[in-house]
Amino acid sequence: MSDSPPAALAKDEALLVTEAKTGSYAAFEELVNRYEKKIYRLGLNITGSPEDAEDVLQETFLKAYTHLPEFREDSRFYTWLVRIGVNEGLMKLRRRRADKSVPIDDPVDEEGAVMPREFTDWKPNPEQLLAQTELRTILTGAAGALPSTFRTVFFLRDVEGLSTAETAELLGLTESAVKARLFRARLQLRENLSNVFKRG
Repeated sequence: MSDSPPAALAKDEALLVTEAKTGSYAAFEELVNRYEKKIYRLGLNITGSPEDAEDVLQETFLKAYTHLPEFREDSRFYTWLVRIGVNEGLMKLRRRRADKSVPIDDPVDEEGAVMPREFTDWKPNPEQLLAQTELRTILTGAAGALPSTFRTVFFLRDVEGLSTAETAELLGLTESAVKARLFRARLQLRENLSNVFKRG
């Protein structure tokens, strides 16, 4: 991953998008390589299913490639990509509910802070690895148990680090609705996580 400042990355991204629009598959492939892990993680956090997350990943990039000529370059390509990914993830959930009802109450739990989903390059020892895996499982279960309206806002704000304004724009909500949902998501996660640790 590049250590370039965000402005340089955005400029680099804009150049790749311009090249991809002129038919450079290599440029589009570079954009895929840059963002596929983030979009997969987005799909996983919205749907809670690795299989659905794979579908979200593929559909997102397929739609981005198909509609690339329509992309207006006055906004970031990544923000546009996230919007497509969120829509794909929510569509998956709607289809799943139409097939069979999926219970999303009965939460597990989490703190309302950032979820430690980033993978580091160094390898931890087996004890650390086990502890990290167990904690990640608890946190993932906790976030996955939130209603999808809360889970999506929580993921975009606290995990992906998007601003309230960006999250509101992506989800078609007001900024105050985003803040309210995020507050309720954090409260529910904190409460559920404390219950998990009391039981353990």
